[in-house]
Amino acid sequence: MHDARVLVVDDSAAMRALFSDILDQAKNVQVVGAASNAADARDQIAELKPNVITLDVEMPGMSGIEFLEEIMGSNPLPVVMLSSLTQAGTETSLKAFELGAVECFPKPLKATPEQFAKTVGKLGKIVLAAANSNVKDRKHMQRVHVDAGAVFEWNGRIAAFSASMGGIDALTTILSAFPQNCPPTVVCLQAEPMLVETFIKRLDTDLKCSVRAAKDGAALTQGTIHIAADPERHVVVEAGQPPKVRLMQRDPVEGARPSANLLFGSIARGAVPSVGAVLTGMGADGAKGLKLMRDSGFDTYVQDRKTALVAETPEAVIALDAAQREVALDAIGAAVLGSCNQS
Repeated sequence: MHDARVLVVDDSAAMRALFSDILDQAKNVQVVGAASNAADARDQIAELKPNVITLDVEMPGMSGIEFLEEIMGSNPLPVVMLSSLTQAGTETSLKAFELGAVECFPKPLKATPEQFAKTVGKLGKIVLAAANSNVKDRKHMQRVHVDAGAVFEWNGRIAAFSASMGGIDALTTILSAFPQNCPPTVVCLQAEPMLVETFIKRLDTDLKCSVRAAKDGAALTQGTIHIAADPERHVVVEAGQPPKVRLMQRDPVEGARPSANLLFGSIARGAVPSVGAVLTGMGADGAKGLKLMRDSGFDTYVQDRKTALVAETPEAVIALDAAQREVALDAIGAAVLGSCNQS
């Protein structure tokens, strides 16, 4: 893992100073410059050669989204977008992911300097992961073509996914292959809850199957995808006919809540017929739980390191030998559906 060399781009002098100070205190992170607009940033990118950029969404002249599109079209660099968490902000964040942003980080509204510093304290870890991401190296993956004539006959297995950094983009690609009668699906997603709420609404509109925020006691039945992203509650699967989603209050598990290790572990311990898959992400959450599933005889997959935007979690899975197969982004949806299909 190499150090992060960050260029901070924000039209506010106060924000540039605050983010620069916070990032300079992070381990293995160095702020090499700060820019107030796209033109200034363009010059500094050429001169300073940063390996990651934090970019404000709202800037005078060329907006952050417009500049992001320019960066990704000419000389792709890892970009962490900084945006206010409003309804409009979440829509813009989804657009940023579509254009190639590694992460979208919320600017807290009406926060004291102390609260602000606490909230963005994790920004250093995000920026370091972004600097080591596959933005430049990975191939641009095409959205999966869904064969309208393909027949899916459910064999009784549920599908369980986990993802964090890069997960919005990966899930959009994977779930686009799911048919109207898809297997019951549970997703543990580490992302900002307001962003996930907008993401769920978009998927529910775009996909043939239904997409819902995970609710305690929801039955796992065909045709519905349940996405859990509540940072206050874990998600597990309770055995039964049909199995149910359960949300539970509990301390974070190895720093994660909701914890993919808990989700996968509940499936293995409850012997709920399932297939598990770990996608792109930061950290190791999900690796131990997926290992429990594999040791219990379930099919397990991991997104391959070349197409994972952030390969930290896939690498942890591979190190534990928790997955039967390492699968490219454009093929992992078909692999999971294959494990849940009668034929």
